[in-house]
Amino acid sequence: MRGPYGRRDRLIQEKNHDVYQEQNKWPEPTLCPQCGALLTGGRWTWTNTLEPVNEAICPACRRIADHYPAGYVEIGGPFYVAHQEEILNLVRNVEQQEKEEHPLERIMAMTDDSDGTHILTTGLHLARRIGEALSRAYQGQFSMQYADGEQRIRVQWQR
Repeated sequence: MRGPYGRRDRLIQEKNHDVYQEQNKWPEPTLCPQCGALLTGGRWTWTNTLEPVNEAICPACRRIADHYPAGYVEIGGPFYVAHQEEILNLVRNVEQQEKEEHPLERIMAMTDDSDGTHILTTGLHLARRIGEALSRAYQGQFSMQYADGEQRIRVQWQR
């Protein structure tokens, strides 16, 4: 319906809401009692402090407790079966590098089945970095699909 002042029936798009993103600022410093990450300077780090701290569970620990991953990585194929230990070492190294810089990026779980290995991550970036590292190191077929307004990612690699 069009009136003298423009459209009145326009659809209002709701903003996607990620319950694991902090909506309110926490007082600093805040320590996660489960993993030891410290919120300081507006971001989570692995630094230590001598100041008195507040306590709150970080978003990564909440995701792990809720079993709600942000990233899914699927690794498979005959090459993977033949080089599984080497490839999983690369995956763990990528996680270690990412986690040192970004404490909220972690592997939640790794499971093996007849199709290969499935990895669940607490963040999008770790899942993407794992797929990119596998693709760079071993080539193969690599794909990424974002879902839920770029709040979740599925990465697949096989060779």
